Amino acid sequence: MIKTAFSMAIVAFALATTAPAGAQPDTSAMAFETMKETIGIWRPADNPDSSLRIRFSLTAGGTVLVEEWTRNGQPHSLTLYHRDGADLIATHYCPQGNQPRLAMLPPDDRSVIRFAFKDVTDLDSADESHAVALVFDMSNEEVLVRQETYQRNDTDENSELRLVRES
Repeated sequence: MIKTAFSMAIVAFALATTAPAGAQPDTSAMAFETMKETIGIWRPADNPDSSLRIRFSLTAGGTVLVEEWTRNGQPHSLTLYHRDGADLIATHYCPQGNQPRLAMLPPDDRSVIRFAFKDVTDLDSADESHAVALVFDMSNEEVLVRQETYQRNDTDENSELRLVRES
């Protein structure tokens, strides 16, 4: 599936780069289409017995991609991806109770989608942890790499999940 997404991204890129002079390729639309290839249930690649599952699905007539994390079948967190004009936005509903919004950065590789901090709601203090960066690397057709950076007191905490499809 990820290979299909990568192939679709290349075709979309080719079409976008052959647009009339002066026309800008719609990179957020291409990235959103690529991210749709994550639809399904994923688990950590290195720990098949982990209770963590990440489910990607569409809602709102296919205009919003939902990323739902569960542990032991119980909801943990939620991130919604949607277009906002020329931007692709990720709003993360964090167990800490805040809601950081991240905007997609201009792509330099069609198989890697990067988001950077835009703003946050309900952040109680600077020492409350919140997401400031998110990366999806879809270059490997078997493994989805999801990297995120959280910040607390101006200190970054990086993590990476290597995910494989469960279904």
